[in-house]
Amino acid sequence: MMNISHLYQPRTSVQAHCSTAGETYFINLRFLLIICVVIGNMLEPVIRHSDVAHGIFLWIFSFHMPLFVLVTGYFARSNLYGPTGLKILRTILLQYILFQSIYSLLDFTVFRVQGITHSFFAPYLLLWFLAGHMLWRVMLIMMRQLSFTRQIILSVVLGLLVGSLPVDGVWLALSRTLIYFPFFIIGYHFGFERFAAWFRSYRQLLAAGLSIMLLAGFILADGSLNTGWFYGNQTFMQLGVDLWHGLVGRLAMYILQLIASLAFLAFVPWGSHYITGLGRRTLYVFLLHGLLVRTMEASGMFGHISSTTGVMLLILLAILITLLLAQPAVRRWTHYWVEPELPRYIRLKFRHAQRRYSFLR
Repeated sequence: MMNISHLYQPRTSVQAHCSTAGETYFINLRFLLIICVVIGNMLEPVIRHSDVAHGIFLWIFSFHMPLFVLVTGYFARSNLYGPTGLKILRTILLQYILFQSIYSLLDFTVFRVQGITHSFFAPYLLLWFLAGHMLWRVMLIMMRQLSFTRQIILSVVLGLLVGSLPVDGVWLALSRTLIYFPFFIIGYHFGFERFAAWFRSYRQLLAAGLSIMLLAGFILADGSLNTGWFYGNQTFMQLGVDLWHGLVGRLAMYILQLIASLAFLAFVPWGSHYITGLGRRTLYVFLLHGLLVRTMEASGMFGHISSTTGVMLLILLAILITLLLAQPAVRRWTHYWVEPELPRYIRLKFRHAQRRYSFLR
């Protein structure tokens, strides 16, 4: 097996701020990933009618969430602790409460979507990432005395065993949160300079070819692969497998996700680029694009798309939506909602909690 341990920084340097080159690279990656998120969410309603859409969908899901979690962990290294870390936690919590309410209310009153549990304990579709982000931060703070190796081993064990729980995986986003937790830890400890020196060579070309081969393989699979494994929100019981096959299947998914993620990195620009500025506003794309996708789904437009040409046009539309929502004007208009601030009284309560509980310091 290829040894990649040299790509991770020693724990003593983890809490240093992200290097300029690393920050630029991961911002570029973040924008490419949010494009994939929007494409994936727009393709999902048509994957039953198109093998091409199904293959592209699975290709995206093989890397986009692991890498998004990794990027989130990378940027958390400079703001996990202290007042800044606590402020980020309460901002994420407020975002979750606000958008969980908005999406649930619209589903109930406007879109009339059936089969969705509306509860603050069952994150709404894409909002699981906010719930997961809060838990990843808290769990990593609680594991801060452990070495990187022990953190990874423990997180992988949790990711494997969560599938055996006799509960629906959507509650508290527990399934996805624990399954993707190892990628948050990898991102937090990631050493960009060592990675760049190792990757910027023939390995990058090989990775690009591998990613294209994976895409072709998913398309040629003719929709025979179970998408439930790629979502990460289902238990072994929901996937229809016993404990042994579930553990093997989840471990195989970890291997596939690591390979697919490393392969996709071949397409990320290294230096400052046009997409770098857009990548600083991916939060707005993430939280707002669901409203547009729900509107299009309610209009019935996805039901008319089955041809390869239609799928390509849908992907182009997803890219345009991403570019639109990442514009500075959208940030100015929606800043109050997307990056809300708690009332002063509640902020004081958070500060009191920080003084009382040492793990928040």
